[in-house]
Amino acid sequence: MRLGILGGTFDPVHLGHLRTAEEIGQKLKLEKVYLIPSSSPPHKRMSPFISFDHRLRMVRLAIDGSDFLDALDLEGKRPGFSYSIETLKEFHKLFSPDPEIFFILGMDAFLDIRTWKEYIRLFDYSHFVVIKRPGFTAEMDYSQLNDLINSIERTPDSRVFVTPSGRKVIFMEPTLMDISSTRIRKMISEGDSIRFLVPESVRTYIMEKGLYR
Repeated sequence: MRLGILGGTFDPVHLGHLRTAEEIGQKLKLEKVYLIPSSSPPHKRMSPFISFDHRLRMVRLAIDGSDFLDALDLEGKRPGFSYSIETLKEFHKLFSPDPEIFFILGMDAFLDIRTWKEYIRLFDYSHFVVIKRPGFTAEMDYSQLNDLINSIERTPDSRVFVTPSGRKVIFMEPTLMDISSTRIRKMISEGDSIRFLVPESVRTYIMEKGLYR
């Protein structure tokens, strides 16, 4: 099984998240991409603005009707910080015996991966798909990458590298949509319309529940 993971606070989920998951999944010929909301992200300076249950509900509303995208509440079931290494271990158990996992993350998060719990072991469980974000270049030279992951190897494809575990680091550039959850929250608090930035079902849910006011 070739499966993708796109994690995040999804506070709230927006069309940029969904387009990235859809496009990366199709280009890599994945069977499904799972959106996994973080319950208590260790690298965020502030906790998510609204509860895990609201954020999970919005993700499920956003992907309703898609056979390709799905949501999992793995991190909401665990106490304490939401560490990616624990999520990957659970994912392997859930989809045993041997799923091929592609962990999708932005360049900004990847550049900070040394600070993640047991970060070297992450590459025992998953390939990593690094995507361009507005304000970040989509490329790294080999010396920069080797500083992050010792003994990483080049391949003939300049966008693909192989880690010592055999898992790949793949650099990709999906269609960029300059949308951020931070901006959406600010717009809501100021009474501005967020129509066409989030799925309509998500916009309706936010308005009905009075979120981010």
